[in-house]
Amino acid sequence: MDILGVKLNVTSMKHTLSTIERWIEKKEPHYVCVTSAHGIIESQRNKEFRDIINSAGLVTPDGMPLVWLSRFKGYKSVDRVYGPDLMLKLSELAERRGYSNFFYGARNGIPEKLSIALRKKFPHLKIAGTYSPPFRPLTSKEDREVIDMINDASPDIVWVGISTPKQEKWMAEHLGRTKTTVMIGVGAAFDFLSGAKRQAPKWMQRSGLEWLFRLITEPRRLWRRYLIGNTMFIWSILKEFFQKRNPHQKDKENKNER
Repeated sequence: MDILGVKLNVTSMKHTLSTIERWIEKKEPHYVCVTSAHGIIESQRNKEFRDIINSAGLVTPDGMPLVWLSRFKGYKSVDRVYGPDLMLKLSELAERRGYSNFFYGARNGIPEKLSIALRKKFPHLKIAGTYSPPFRPLTSKEDREVIDMINDASPDIVWVGISTPKQEKWMAEHLGRTKTTVMIGVGAAFDFLSGAKRQAPKWMQRSGLEWLFRLITEPRRLWRRYLIGNTMFIWSILKEFFQKRNPHQKDKENKNER
């Protein structure tokens, strides 16, 4: 399913879990992009980033606007695959199947708090390791050390929480370089499930208002993403919709550009 050039999978939580389980059992290396409107807009600015998303094993709809848009396009079976919910559901499956997990991301101490929180829910969950990277690009030496750390731990799943677009680029760069089957970019799930940040109430999540809750709680950090990014997303969707209804107008615009 194409949304502004991004190939979003027609999927659900159940389908996503069964797909990841199949990859792990068959040792097929893939990465998963849990994508919101923010990721779609970032892909409009950067073709390389769009190619990274489109090369993922799965691209799941993280936000309700993408779910609604998918259903509007006729894909009625699409459900939201929200990062924190995916982490909980897959951790439950991992506990049953014995899959090991590595947590890469967030601020110092957060991956460890996340591990403790998940172990309270899933006492037998295997945690192979944790690492909180610095808020800057890693040097070649540091990156090699991280790869060695993950390879020594040999986890089945690497959870990546360093925000979009960094986490998607990191997964694409490290696919095949790390001894893991699945890498999953879940952004703020580290902060939410560790208790470091408050999560929006369920009614706001279901009604597509989670962005407003996050904007209110972190205005200085997120105002550009939601006020400007969301506006650009809506404008781009409407523009594409009307161009498809009036293809002659698009041809006219292309001629003017030439």
